[in-house]
Amino acid sequence: MSDLTEVEVLWLEKRIENRIRFGRIVEERRIDRRRRVLSFAPGSIFAFVRWTSNDFGTIISRIDILRAVAPGQRCSTVPYVKPGGEILLRLSGWAKVERVLQITDAIEALGIDPADAAPDHWHHVHNRLSVNENPRPYTKARHQAWLHRQKVMR
Repeated sequence: MSDLTEVEVLWLEKRIENRIRFGRIVEERRIDRRRRVLSFAPGSIFAFVRWTSNDFGTIISRIDILRAVAPGQRCSTVPYVKPGGEILLRLSGWAKVERVLQITDAIEALGIDPADAAPDHWHHVHNRLSVNENPRPYTKARHQAWLHRQKVMR
């Protein structure tokens, strides 16, 4: 049994796209030309985007921002993720997924890897977007406070 969290990504043209938006991949295994298994170390944060359509249009748009868990640690099950993860954000519907992707882009524009952003920020984004409110922006000052808090807690 591996200590890593595995995510199966899949791409079927105009039908299914499961992909990682951000996160530090530590291993990659190709199953075939359409499927791969990506692995994440315990404690790492990643975004998993799922999209499915049929002949009539999009039927599923979902984004999950998860923290990979250590063996034996409690986790929530998520399709295509083994063994599961700690859910920081889970939203569905294209408008909300698109908004999370825009927030991710804004964090990257600050020169910050979204995988390094404070997990509390992703909870905040989830809570605000769940009730159709705008979340507070992530700032360099907020990021510095998060880094300082991590340093103090060690």
